[in-house]
Amino acid sequence: MTYLVKVDVSPIYDLLSSFMIYTTRKWVNNLDIGPEWIDEIKVKFSPEVDILFTEAAYFPFADYDILYALTIERNPSSDIHKFFDELTTTTVEALYHQLKPYIPTVTTDDIERVIHRYIPLLRIWNDTYFNDVKPQFQPLLEEDAAEKNELLHKMDADALLEYATGGLVLEPRPELDKVIIIPSVHFRPINTYCFYPNVLLIQYPIDLPEVNEDEPPTCLIRLTRALANQERLRLLRYIADDPKSLQQMMVDLNQSKDKLMHDLMRLRVAGLLRIHLMDQDTEKFSIRPDGISELNIFLESYMRL
Repeated sequence: MTYLVKVDVSPIYDLLSSFMIYTTRKWVNNLDIGPEWIDEIKVKFSPEVDILFTEAAYFPFADYDILYALTIERNPSSDIHKFFDELTTTTVEALYHQLKPYIPTVTTDDIERVIHRYIPLLRIWNDTYFNDVKPQFQPLLEEDAAEKNELLHKMDADALLEYATGGLVLEPRPELDKVIIIPSVHFRPINTYCFYPNVLLIQYPIDLPEVNEDEPPTCLIRLTRALANQERLRLLRYIADDPKSLQQMMVDLNQSKDKLMHDLMRLRVAGLLRIHLMDQDTEKFSIRPDGISELNIFLESYMRL
């Protein structure tokens, strides 16, 4: 391990993440919030505002790399409103010098376009939706980040990364200097990545507190759903030998990419897989032994054995 790990936390990250989920609809079928969340938010907008958010779905997805890099480089003392004000009052040249190490191909035109297009929409998103849910989520995010910061002094960085993300393993990348890990509520139960030349940004999910102790916990439901399928059980047995890439699975198992991705996602969010992150476009999958052990722990705890 040659990289440094930093734990970062700010409501700005979840503001941006929730905005991205809503506008792009990416991953929503695999997220705990589900498509129903989209419908719940949509009714809050006037028809005119709804058109603006619909248009945002067609903005280049790479724009979010710029927005996340700007968030990394934010003034730590800035709240959401001050952050937006600083972005709109800072010169494009100054923002360019901030972003160049993260995105070498970025141009001043890119920056002007992102600031002009996104900041007004993010202000609306904050006022209409995020400001109402932040008091519920922010203490959870800060508590989790504090725990991970404590563990940084007690655990190897690789072990902490796998623990926080529920199975993410970084394979050696000589160019990587820093990994920034960020707790996220809206992206639960998946990890998301943002790759830069020397920095990797990872948002890892944290679960909300269970409201009813008589109901099965979310983590147990994910595990039982993932295992309640013969093909997924056979897939786990096949992966158990050694890490496999998606392309290798498609050949060996004669299954389509979409089918495998669906099954891998189910196993992945249940914490049953290690994801070996080779680079931005390559992953391999292997068994996560801790995930198998957790099934017994969660089941015994729920049954009160």
